[in-house]
Amino acid sequence: MQQIREQGTDNTENRFSFKDISEATAVLGRHDEHLRVIIENFSGRITARGGEVVINGSAGEVVMIAKLFEELIYLYRLGNNITLQDVKYSIQMIKEEQADFLHKMFGEVIAVTSRGRQVRPKTRGQQFYVEAMRHNHITFGIGPAGTGKTYLAVAMAVFSLKNKEVERIILTRPAIEAGEKLGFLPGDLQDKVDPYLRPLYDALQDILGNDTFQKYMSKNIIEVAPLAYMRGRTLHDSFIILDEAQNTTPQQMKMFLTRMGFGSKMVITGDITQIDLPYNSVSGLKQAQTILKNVEGIQIITFHEQDVVRHEIVNRIIRAYDKYEKGEGIS
Repeated sequence: MQQIREQGTDNTENRFSFKDISEATAVLGRHDEHLRVIIENFSGRITARGGEVVINGSAGEVVMIAKLFEELIYLYRLGNNITLQDVKYSIQMIKEEQADFLHKMFGEVIAVTSRGRQVRPKTRGQQFYVEAMRHNHITFGIGPAGTGKTYLAVAMAVFSLKNKEVERIILTRPAIEAGEKLGFLPGDLQDKVDPYLRPLYDALQDILGNDTFQKYMSKNIIEVAPLAYMRGRTLHDSFIILDEAQNTTPQQMKMFLTRMGFGSKMVITGDITQIDLPYNSVSGLKQAQTILKNVEGIQIITFHEQDVVRHEIVNRIIRAYDKYEKGEGIS
């Protein structure tokens, strides 16, 4: 970037050019959608013409805006599509003087899906979660829907498998509420379990591709089973994920955690605001938060609404429910 500083700190200019029209479109957005959001969030003047961007304003703000564009260009050149959410979160991080953390987060690629899309953390909470899974024997990911808890755990499991850190992936979740009452459903065990494990299947198929997923399933490299079938086993050299853990009882949670074998890692995910247990029942996940918070080798990551990476309306829904449940009424 070429910077021209004029007299006074309130009159600074910075201008730069994109490498090509594709880069300009990716960073500025279709019909300048991203550019409009950036302009709305800063008081400086930003103009884009013919692949060149000119920033005018106070010295401090011009530096911030220039850094924002620098990081978005970096993200694009790594091979990512830039979303409106990426832009909004980057603005927040830059304003909080977290540019170094943002740069590190953008450079973190966990896996590449079968369609060539990079899987990476998109928020600060997700970055902490990935680092926790990398450095701990057992990681808890607790927070609202849409924060990537399950998907990132599956991506880390695939990464560990491909790098021969583990020999297999084991996925489990409570089937129907905590009682796992599968008997009334038609078909064999797999037919009964499939509907409740579908989110895990979807994540694996997205990352691995259907052919590789089916091959790993047939060779038992990937095992998917209801929580009740974990009892009595010791799981060595495995990456084990317990999903929807808020619907475990304390007894089930203890049973699951003590299945841990040598060379294994565990990730437990759940949302303690979405407990489907019978009224007055204790959630094993909620209890484990308290019991295990100071145990070495275990890290508990709590996600917040800022970590939701689904459609923006999901964020608004979460905020509305949080407000209602706190007794703040509806506005």
